[in-house]
Amino acid sequence: MTALTDDTLPTTPGAMRDEMIVFAIMAVLLAAVPFTGIYPFFVMQALCFALLACAFNLLIGYGGLLSFGHAMFLGTGGYVTGHFLKVGAISLPYWPGMWFTIPFPPFSPEMAIIGGTAVSCLLAVITGYVSIRRQGIYFAMITLALSQLIYFIYLQAPFTHGEDGIQGIPQGKMLGFLDLSNTTVLYYVVLVGFLAGFLLIFRAINSPFGEVLKSIRENEQRAISLGYKTDHYKLLAFILSGTLAGFAGSLKVFVAQNASLTDVEVAMSGLIVLMTLVGGLGTVFGPVVGAFVIIAMQQYLAGFGQWVTVIQGVIFVACVLLFRRGLIGEIAHLLKRSL
Repeated sequence: MTALTDDTLPTTPGAMRDEMIVFAIMAVLLAAVPFTGIYPFFVMQALCFALLACAFNLLIGYGGLLSFGHAMFLGTGGYVTGHFLKVGAISLPYWPGMWFTIPFPPFSPEMAIIGGTAVSCLLAVITGYVSIRRQGIYFAMITLALSQLIYFIYLQAPFTHGEDGIQGIPQGKMLGFLDLSNTTVLYYVVLVGFLAGFLLIFRAINSPFGEVLKSIRENEQRAISLGYKTDHYKLLAFILSGTLAGFAGSLKVFVAQNASLTDVEVAMSGLIVLMTLVGGLGTVFGPVVGAFVIIAMQQYLAGFGQWVTVIQGVIFVACVLLFRRGLIGEIAHLLKRSL
């Protein structure tokens, strides 16, 4: 995996300045979307998946940890937020197949988002503690197994409504005055959430914590010899990544107005990996570009039915063979060579 990140631009004050300029341009272009003819629901969905891919990239691109279970955080954030918005009650298992329900009134949108993100964070703490002591393929397989376990729990849990999912989730008014049923208002709420999550990830990877993560990715034994408790750093990265993935799932609920098993399936975890690799593993903006590319394919190639999956597979193979560093990674490499 490290070969895909060796040729990215170095973290220098000049590089950070350039990245902030690109971020400002991206923010302005995204803010102007409602004034164009672009379908806003497509962009909102892409923003949610872009944040999800950026969270995953923090783990694999900078920490060198390949997780096949990030869909469980996306689905958890969505299910909990949707349940809090529509019902408000909390269901807890006290015996196999038996659940105890604590009734609450439906939550406000901001409280539902906080609740969904907090539960995703708790899930990340538990699953991270279980899986982080393993490396390589063993870590990936443990996260996959845990994701499948969460999938079957949600399939049986009463508050998820099984295969039917939670439908007709109300959007409500955030902070009491932001009517999320208004498409423009909802778009800017999702955009602010995406930009906040992106900046948090950007700050993390350009901090001493991020530098230690990169050193662990390159040579964990050397990082250990320098006195770093690598398991602690990897666990923190896993928790942050899972929490932001849950936050993305919470935002997605307001766009789709439903929460279903699709967001918890192993295929979703594979889609997250695909987005990150297509855009550029270990690059700041690569996952954003990859998410927009994949979501655009699903949106505009929907007429091909199941063939969309085949087309995605062909594009994935082409990117691996022709764009080893991903789209943004190749651009960064060319810019580095031209300097």
